[in-house]
Amino acid sequence: MESQPSAADSKSKSSRMVGGALYVVATPIGNLGDMTYRAVEVLKAVQAIACEDTRVTRKLLQHFDIHTPSFSYNDHNGAQVRPKLIAKLQAGEMIALVSDAGTPLISDPGYKLVSELRSLHIPVISIPGASSVTAALSVCGLPTDQFHFAGFLPSKAQARASAIARLAQMDGSLVLLESPRRLDACLPALLAGLGNREVVLAREITKLHEEIKSGMLADLAAHYATAPAPKGELVIVIAPAEKSAPAADDIDALLRAALAQYPVKEAAAQVAAQTGLGRSELYQRALALKS
Repeated sequence: MESQPSAADSKSKSSRMVGGALYVVATPIGNLGDMTYRAVEVLKAVQAIACEDTRVTRKLLQHFDIHTPSFSYNDHNGAQVRPKLIAKLQAGEMIALVSDAGTPLISDPGYKLVSELRSLHIPVISIPGASSVTAALSVCGLPTDQFHFAGFLPSKAQARASAIARLAQMDGSLVLLESPRRLDACLPALLAGLGNREVVLAREITKLHEEIKSGMLADLAAHYATAPAPKGELVIVIAPAEKSAPAADDIDALLRAALAQYPVKEAAAQVAAQTGLGRSELYQRALALKS
């Protein structure tokens, strides 16, 4: 469990700013009430804000009465803007980086900038907040102790199938982002490559028309084959593959190997942890093998 900072610690850390640093600031993914106090404080204090789209960010700044100048930094102009941005940081300015919504760099621009700043030993400071990925994971009801985030799948069928084949080898839940326009092609491809797993579609998270739809891949693929495309970008969370029970001969081999090192009870516990099978059943089988 993480230790909880005191209110005084939180205030002092929140207000302490570092000159010549880039502040990576998370913004709401829908509900403006999810903006953090610290994010507002930082956006007011920096000398400039690098935005994915200044028109989108302008609405946020107006809502919170933030008058800091902003400029565009995205995948299209990054090569031209990045040297100027770095020069400002090297001159001691504080600059914030925001995306249109959520946490920057999570399937958004900024990787090349942060990577270059790290190589130049220029401070990069996280101002955490909303993320559609963690928001969807928190309400999906699928295992979250281990997950793999894959972002957007390729749009072309062959490349998408290859990407899904690689994901099929992953342990844990799978998390994807998808456009509503491609959902009718994406879901059948996932079904073909992953099998009929449980899936959750999270749409418009934190917004007025938020929707969390769950079911099996086959059912949702059939539904969206004919249903109108939903509105709003989606987060797709897919359950891990179910592990098939080992064959009887394989179980006996595991038990014999465990019995060579442990007493019967401990050997059964070891194999139960490996296979997910019941301890009492394995204990009885271990006794039989031992005798």
